[in-house]
Amino acid sequence: MDESQVTRYLDRFGASRPVPPDVHGLRSLQLAHLRAVPFENLSIHLGEPISLAPDALFDKLITRRRGGFCYEQNGLFAALLTALGYRVTLLAARVFGGGRPGPLFDHLALRVDLDEPWLVDVGFGDFADEPLRIDERGEQKDGAGVFQIVPAPGEHGDLDVSHNGEPAYRLTARPYELADFVPTCWWQATSPDSHFTRSPVCSIRTAEGRTTISGRKLIVTRQGERAERILNENELLPAYREHFGVTLDRAPAAGA
Repeated sequence: MDESQVTRYLDRFGASRPVPPDVHGLRSLQLAHLRAVPFENLSIHLGEPISLAPDALFDKLITRRRGGFCYEQNGLFAALLTALGYRVTLLAARVFGGGRPGPLFDHLALRVDLDEPWLVDVGFGDFADEPLRIDERGEQKDGAGVFQIVPAPGEHGDLDVSHNGEPAYRLTARPYELADFVPTCWWQATSPDSHFTRSPVCSIRTAEGRTTISGRKLIVTRQGERAERILNENELLPAYREHFGVTLDRAPAAGA
């Protein structure tokens, strides 16, 4: 990522360059990203290809001011952090479902090494506002809830990450390249067994909580109070613009 791209990326969420690249800057960058770039799978339901090529990610998330899911968001965020001087490692994770961890590469998360290692994740949807200490085994609290990282069963060095007492994902220790996630990204975007192909979703962290459009349902959470309503056909595209800054020329297909 060159300097002009770094500037445009930081401008996307109104952040300043951390000098030096320290944990305070990392916290600010993560929260700013979460509040500006929505977690969304709309490309799948618009018939748009998903590419993890760096230029394609920059065009989608920065130039076209869209969002994306984990491979896109954490993939591009890793490039920004690296350009800013952080030491970043891409890690694969298995997302829990039904009490069991899913397949490897189900999720992409980031390790950032400063004075200690930190878990950074802007691509899991409803997750931590700030980086989490990877080596801390006690509860870690932030504005998004209570998190805990503990050794997973077995002797592989994996770590189980929980959110508000519920398992979120199992994190592996081995480093990977973004290209390693391409096959699973394709599966997530095309398989009828992927939950991403079932219905469009767009969600963003706000100062007061979270705003989500799931299918045609608008869900707004403020200070712990949740309100829902169904959007009609004429309200959907304006709602994407209003709540997420996402401008579409047509509505995504409803999915299964």
